[in-house]
Amino acid sequence: MTHTVYDKYPEVAISGYDHDAWQGWEPIIATLRQRLAQQSKATLIVDCYPGVDLNELERHLFPLLTPSLLLNVESARLDKTALHHLLARNLTDDRVFGVLSCHHLNEFFDSQKIENLREQARENQGLTIIYGPGAALVHSGDVLIYADLPRWEIQQRMRRGELGNWGAENRDEDMLRRYKRAFFIEWRVFDRHKTPLLQRADFLLDTTQPGNPAMVSGEALRAGLQQTTKRPFRVMPFFDPGIWGGQWMKHQFDLDPTAPNYAWCFDCVPEENSLLLRFGNVRIEIPSQDLILLQPRALLGDRVHARFGAEFPIRFDFLDTMQGQNLSFQVHPLTEYIQQQFGMHYTQDESYYILDAEPHAHVYLGTKNGIHPQAMLDDLHAAARGEKAFDDAKFVNQLPAKKHDHFLIPAGTVHCSGAGTMVLEISATPYIFTFKLWDWGRLGMDGLPRPVHLQHGEQVIDWQRDTDWVMRNLVNRIEPIAQGEHWREERTGLHEREFIETRRHWFTGPVSHHTGSGVNVLNLVEGDEAVVESPSQAFSPFVVRYAETFIVPADVGEYRISPTHRSQGQQLATIKAWVRGE
Repeated sequence: MTHTVYDKYPEVAISGYDHDAWQGWEPIIATLRQRLAQQSKATLIVDCYPGVDLNELERHLFPLLTPSLLLNVESARLDKTALHHLLARNLTDDRVFGVLSCHHLNEFFDSQKIENLREQARENQGLTIIYGPGAALVHSGDVLIYADLPRWEIQQRMRRGELGNWGAENRDEDMLRRYKRAFFIEWRVFDRHKTPLLQRADFLLDTTQPGNPAMVSGEALRAGLQQTTKRPFRVMPFFDPGIWGGQWMKHQFDLDPTAPNYAWCFDCVPEENSLLLRFGNVRIEIPSQDLILLQPRALLGDRVHARFGAEFPIRFDFLDTMQGQNLSFQVHPLTEYIQQQFGMHYTQDESYYILDAEPHAHVYLGTKNGIHPQAMLDDLHAAARGEKAFDDAKFVNQLPAKKHDHFLIPAGTVHCSGAGTMVLEISATPYIFTFKLWDWGRLGMDGLPRPVHLQHGEQVIDWQRDTDWVMRNLVNRIEPIAQGEHWREERTGLHEREFIETRRHWFTGPVSHHTGSGVNVLNLVEGDEAVVESPSQAFSPFVVRYAETFIVPADVGEYRISPTHRSQGQQLATIKAWVRGE
């Protein structure tokens, strides 16, 4: 196994704005006082992402700004019963799956109560502070602060029982149901709301660490996001245990040794990950989704942006079953099914790149030749009822897996990673849409039965994906593409039904790359470390280490990857993914 220092807190250093960010309440308050002192009558708007701790703002920020009127916009929000009726079609009765919301935030408020708040603000002659999620619906603000919070931190607060859904008073509800409501409704609605606010905000308030806020000027934030699209960068990964999790990441990435295991690492899922921006001595943590919302064309490229809008369509994550257990046996929905049932416009095609493997490791992929679909479904239903274990050996291909194998998994193909594999999953982004067919009779980490979705899964299994078809189309479709003195390039996938193209480069010297007007995502899958450079010195050299995923924005254009001094004499390899242009 390669041993290197995996960076768990990668930062993007922003130049030119070292004095435009502040850490701690005291300098934040001093900055705001100076700004507000310019006028005797002023309205300060503090709009917030759902999950921001309003109590902390009420205790530590607002009293020291001495407003003559303090208004919480949540007093105008619809009550939880009215919200439930409004959202019932999107919430559904399912524990995991809802329907993506197209609501706008103003629908969640009583229009007359909003107007009453406006009237109070108009009549007040001193400093008015209007705060809370949706505060900008009341007033555009003489000064606008947006208080943001990354999704991973929201989930941690939910798990600790500190946070329910916005307007639901449900912090004791099943975590899966709270996550569902956030994923399908809240985050969609609030991303729509905050995008124009971030484009004009005077300040962004980072509330990720309770009691330790940070703030950056809106000008510096927007300049920092623009600078980020001109260079390679990484988002901040997060790691999570799971019932099937393994031990490889714990040791390789120097994670908490007392944790039972680590199953997941979201190494590049910008919809979920944080982005760390460094302004002088201050580090600002924001959702990396903010970069996509504000700089979609520069990041994604015109072609990808035209197809996907402000969504990052490529996901790299890790699945660790080394000394662990099988993943759940599963299938992903076909395109028409995900569109019609859940309102998502593209599906979760994916692949397993085997970063490492134990002897006798394997993956499950496709059905065996000659099986009867109804017989397999009957067996799965009997297993779901607890009558027996699913007879996987009778119905499903179990294929040996070794380091650097690549298994392609277009939607509709039954699959899962077996025990003893370290998978780099390269896939399309809508990661929540996994239909579990069988979970080996396990309970989840919460002690509850893990949801099985046979009612969905049986609608989308492609029964033509049998042994012969899988071996022809999905296993190690490695094709030599080109080679030079110190490198060779191979196409490794994905399947023609999938929109992602992947290429592997083996190298002992410099390799030239080009974004081709679309975003590139890469991982160093072999070797200690490499350096990414601009032939024209357009960005500073960027060092990547073994197993780190990094993004090269479309605007970068030409770049070069070389071994560092530490890696001289090693055979290195990267795997690169991008959205096909055809």
